[in-house]
Amino acid sequence: MLEDYLNAKPLYYDEIDYTRMPRVYESIKNKLHIPKIIHLIGTNGKGTTGRFLASALYTLGFKVGHYTSPHILEFNERIWLNGKVVSNESLEETHIKLLNILSKESADSLSYFEYTTLLAILIYADVDYIILEAGLGGEHDATSVFPNILTLVTPIDRDHEAFLGETIQEIATTKLNAIQKRVILGNQTHNEVYEIVDKISKSKGITAEKFSILLEAIDYEKIENIAKENDLPQYLRENLMLSISALKALGIEYKTDSFTNSRLFGRLTKLSENVIIDVGHNSLAANSIVKSLSPHKYTLIYNSYKDKNYKEILRTLKPIIKDVEIIEIEDDSRVEELLIMKETVEELGFKYKLFKEIVPENNYLVFGSFSVAEAFLKVYNG
Repeated sequence: MLEDYLNAKPLYYDEIDYTRMPRVYESIKNKLHIPKIIHLIGTNGKGTTGRFLASALYTLGFKVGHYTSPHILEFNERIWLNGKVVSNESLEETHIKLLNILSKESADSLSYFEYTTLLAILIYADVDYIILEAGLGGEHDATSVFPNILTLVTPIDRDHEAFLGETIQEIATTKLNAIQKRVILGNQTHNEVYEIVDKISKSKGITAEKFSILLEAIDYEKIENIAKENDLPQYLRENLMLSISALKALGIEYKTDSFTNSRLFGRLTKLSENVIIDVGHNSLAANSIVKSLSPHKYTLIYNSYKDKNYKEILRTLKPIIKDVEIIEIEDDSRVEELLIMKETVEELGFKYKLFKEIVPENNYLVFGSFSVAEAFLKVYNG
């Protein structure tokens, strides 16, 4: 079964070999049909920007695939096809088909993410557009081997420093080296990003432009109506703007109702009157949430991986947090030790305890990695 096969593989790389995915793709590309690909790179907002765009295209009559990662509860969430997640039957059938295409050596060498990327491409063979979200980075990401017609760049910030570099210059360069033909930039916090994309686009002879150049007054009117109808906070409005700029670049007319029910779960999603969940897991996401939820106060349900700057994240969230409940995540060695997390929370002046249950009189914000969301939803959904 696919699940057993993937569980036996390393998530990204068992060893750093950036030639592996290009090499495997080169060996099988004549057996694949590659539709028009819109590539998404950046640190925050790739998932929601991609889903806005994919949903609009599907509503407008196109066949569309949206590949995103990671998932919260089920692997199927990663592979969205024409308005719904792919079925288990389709996954299993395509898994068998892909193993027949790959040599045993290639199949054995691929990481979890590399293999699932090829799986998605095979599932999307008959669509008009693939919205393809980078997993980690850009230049060496598994999604970057495929030819694309357009790259969208969401906000770039510090994240996954062990893989991407310690500075914004290093991180942005690694991500932006993935651009191929045309690039549209969303709002960026760091000016270095604009400078780097300008340098790379000129060296490659690529058209690069800010999303705002493509939007007209009528677009902003539509965006305001879409945002009101779908209750979008500011940072999701910016993702919406980037997706609409992509439609404009493609010469595709859209309507206000093209984005109905296009919000991706887990992005400031209101589970009930007193519970909000968000899978943002870095300081940029935390800052966006503070802007969206202020001046209200919440009990924060939280935990973090060891490699995240969780102290800075908690400090950023402090204006909207009254206390913290640490949620335990099972069987994941990447999660910070409970004692260290407790000491950090206490050092920042928060009252804290372990999360056990939701009580009606409190307002809660569940924030952190996809693993935090998964652990919480297992309790919340019973």
